[in-house]
Amino acid sequence: MWSERASPAQFAGPKRWVAPGIPLDALPPLDIVLLSHNHYDHLDDYTVRQLVRRHPQAFWVTPLGLAPFVGRRGAPANALVELDWWEEHRVDSLRISATPAMHFSSRGIGDRGDTLWCGFALAAESGRRIFFAGDTGFHPDFGVIGERLGPFDVAFLPIGAYEPRWFMRYLHMNPEEAVDAFRALKARVMVPIHWGTFKLTDEAMDEPPVRARSAWRAAGLPDDRYRQLAHGETLTL
Repeated sequence: MWSERASPAQFAGPKRWVAPGIPLDALPPLDIVLLSHNHYDHLDDYTVRQLVRRHPQAFWVTPLGLAPFVGRRGAPANALVELDWWEEHRVDSLRISATPAMHFSSRGIGDRGDTLWCGFALAAESGRRIFFAGDTGFHPDFGVIGERLGPFDVAFLPIGAYEPRWFMRYLHMNPEEAVDAFRALKARVMVPIHWGTFKLTDEAMDEPPVRARSAWRAAGLPDDRYRQLAHGETLTL
């Protein structure tokens, strides 16, 4: 998401607190783009148009109902696929599976739930496996995902946008729940994501990583398996 605001209009709505970790011009050639759901902080009109134009070789994977959004912005039909939960698609040697998430979709009035939301599990022929949760509350299928599609070398799990809990618990995990999800997945390394970019909820912008690291240590997990990255930082595993 490379726009300044997570909004249908760039003169209003949540504004970035930090610049994108990688400028658009510095992106390497993209093979695959995964879209988890249609909220403005994840699916951005300007960004999709730029990626389609700059990376015409990229293959796009979306949950049900979102392929037309990308197609109307220039992606060819043979470079698009929609997946339901637990469905999979192969791109060359990579197997991509859509996984359940507890969230919702909406970009306006009257379209709530018209398109699906999901996470993704990636499996390479080398045996390496990655899990990206997308936006999600804590749900009972994390263990099932780990059993069916794991074991995962790395799990990218959201830790931000969680207060107030009476409302957000059904949409986003808090840091403690993210650690619980990691344990249910039985992944090897956790990389926390979805924090510190847009002010969407009530918690302080710098609170999520502090709480996540505390929850990690309280769970007795090894420090070297928790990889907290600064915006724009690169991790090599």
